[in-house]
Amino acid sequence: MRYRKLGNTDVEVSIICLGTMTFGAQNSEKEGHEQIDFALSKGVNFLDTAEMYAVPSSKETQGATEKIIGTWIYKNQSKRNQIVLASKVTGPSAGLSYISKKPLGFSKDRMTEALEASLKRLQTGYIDLYQLHWPERKSNMFGQRDYTHTTEWSDNFEGIIDVLEGFKKEGKIRHYGLSNETSWGVMKTQAYANKKEIDGFITIQNPYNLINRTFEVNLSEVAIRENIPLLAYSPLGMGMLTGKYHQQELDFENRLLKHKARFPRYHGKHVFESAGKYIHLAREIGISPSQMALAFVNDRPFICSNIIGASSLSQLEENIDSVNVHLDDSIIKEINSIHKINPSPAP
Repeated sequence: MRYRKLGNTDVEVSIICLGTMTFGAQNSEKEGHEQIDFALSKGVNFLDTAEMYAVPSSKETQGATEKIIGTWIYKNQSKRNQIVLASKVTGPSAGLSYISKKPLGFSKDRMTEALEASLKRLQTGYIDLYQLHWPERKSNMFGQRDYTHTTEWSDNFEGIIDVLEGFKKEGKIRHYGLSNETSWGVMKTQAYANKKEIDGFITIQNPYNLINRTFEVNLSEVAIRENIPLLAYSPLGMGMLTGKYHQQELDFENRLLKHKARFPRYHGKHVFESAGKYIHLAREIGISPSQMALAFVNDRPFICSNIIGASSLSQLEENIDSVNVHLDDSIIKEINSIHKINPSPAP
């Protein structure tokens, strides 16, 4: 396993982060515990979750993922300091109102409620990286095409940072990060952090994969120059880059098929065609499509860690082993040639 510093901190995290949002939906408690044990045996020390998980979130499964991680922590108290644990507080969303009786967002009351509930479910006294799941303001947080920005907006960056700094002083979180944020949002928060002479947000968790490379356009420069690196989620394009859809290996319990309306980004002719070209290239050079896609993400200069998920231990092993795959310049050139044909099939 390889490790990198978590932003400008001294915390070292594995290049592979275990994404856990299947725990409590596609994966049982037993399977979740097995995945954590296996990941740790392979050198993974970084776990990512959120208060709204399992995904797709529902009233019945909300909080289930944290509870499963929590029962693992309870059974493995001596290993708590061996893992870097990340979670998230939910941003505004009318469809997730079952999470709290308080308005969803980043008021002090809501964040305090969310953090305390996460700590209880996780059965731990602190969270290493506490993230805002998406912005509080109206913005193009998920990179939609043809998005129209509203002329009316407000932000509460200073108040949010002050609350998070309070959590740090209490010892309930060690650091905090952003997710689904834009370059404007990152720089606005950084300006306040610089003024206060504090670390501020140390990471950003956004989607990044071979069929969605929009992070490179603006945010990659912010990540490198401000040392606020990317925690890349959905590195396999919701499974589209694995080859299973192209081989008609269809499991209708798979999230992309079962909940098609919730994940429109990775559907459509152009997505299928572009993914197919990458899958063909991987097989041509003799590596699995999943490992080629993950190896590409692993080695980008703006990446801190690559958040992978799996519904089985065999998938998990293949994905973790991508750290041992190196794509030479000739392969990167082939990848970029495919990219130029359709640079943004799944923004």
